[in-house]
Amino acid sequence: MRFRTLLLIAVILLVAAFVALNFEAILQPTQLNLGLSETQAPLGLVMLGMLVLVFVVFLLALVYFQTSHLMEVHRITREAAGQRNLADKAEASRFTELREFLRTELQLTATRDNASSAQLLERMDCVKADLTQTIEQNGNGLSASVGELEDLFVRQFPPALERP
Repeated sequence: MRFRTLLLIAVILLVAAFVALNFEAILQPTQLNLGLSETQAPLGLVMLGMLVLVFVVFLLALVYFQTSHLMEVHRITREAAGQRNLADKAEASRFTELREFLRTELQLTATRDNASSAQLLERMDCVKADLTQTIEQNGNGLSASVGELEDLFVRQFPPALERP
């Protein structure tokens, strides 16, 4: 129990003990002035009744404030749970959006990669064709040069007739 609760119980027990010890004096009738009239009543009993009335009022106020506090806590808890659910849904949608974005970007990258590969292969084919043509031209030019040299050599040094 909390200290305040223990203190309240102790005060109530002390008042009850005081009333029990002085019950004869509490029941002694006295002349009471009520403002507009006067009456004969036991002053101790009237004071004890007022003390009980104040205690009941404070007890009812305590119950009211505790109940309203609990209701407010439940309301705030429900709102927090709703906000948490909204945040979870928003986070899940962001993950979904991110997944879709990454999928789209990967598809675009794959498309660009395929296009680049096809373009590179096309260029390599062109370079291969140009290189083959250049090699053939160089081979033809070399063959023509060797043929000219052979022709020149044959003209300058005619072959000797074959002797049997």
